[in-house]
Amino acid sequence: MTDRRSSTRGFKRTAILLGDQIRRAGESRGFAVSRVLTHWPEIVGQDLAAIARPVSIGYGKNGFGATLTVLTTGAQAPMLEMQKEQLRERVNAAYGYNAISRVRITQTAPTGFAEGQATFEHRPKAAAAGPAPEIATEAARVAQGAKDEELRAALERLAQSVLSKQKS
Repeated sequence: MTDRRSSTRGFKRTAILLGDQIRRAGESRGFAVSRVLTHWPEIVGQDLAAIARPVSIGYGKNGFGATLTVLTTGAQAPMLEMQKEQLRERVNAAYGYNAISRVRITQTAPTGFAEGQATFEHRPKAAAAGPAPEIATEAARVAQGAKDEELRAALERLAQSVLSKQKS
């Protein structure tokens, strides 16, 4: 068996050795970017969250401060432009220091290539309500002739779906 020698002679790339330490240091300084994305309405307030959405946080070559890119509609862009400094201050308050030095605004239409792509509502999702009682009884009546239990349940769900769509 031959002994294979490494061409790196025991050296490793610096990024491999320091990757975890750099990540921990960045997170301790507040650069947990996901926090800005997940808590956007709490950080900037409901008024700004209704018209804008964070897209990315980019770091410049010189390393002094980051640029927050925010997406808004064309109609709301002038309003957001006037509130850029307030937005920057709120995001920096969440970080605890001046992490963001610049806010860049990008615009899009109210609906993008896929319908509803640029919606900015942060409403909680409504719980799925069951079908109306009269639709449920009619669907049960339609499916009652089936002998197999699984088939009857599937027919009942199908009837509820069809009857609900007809009603609306």
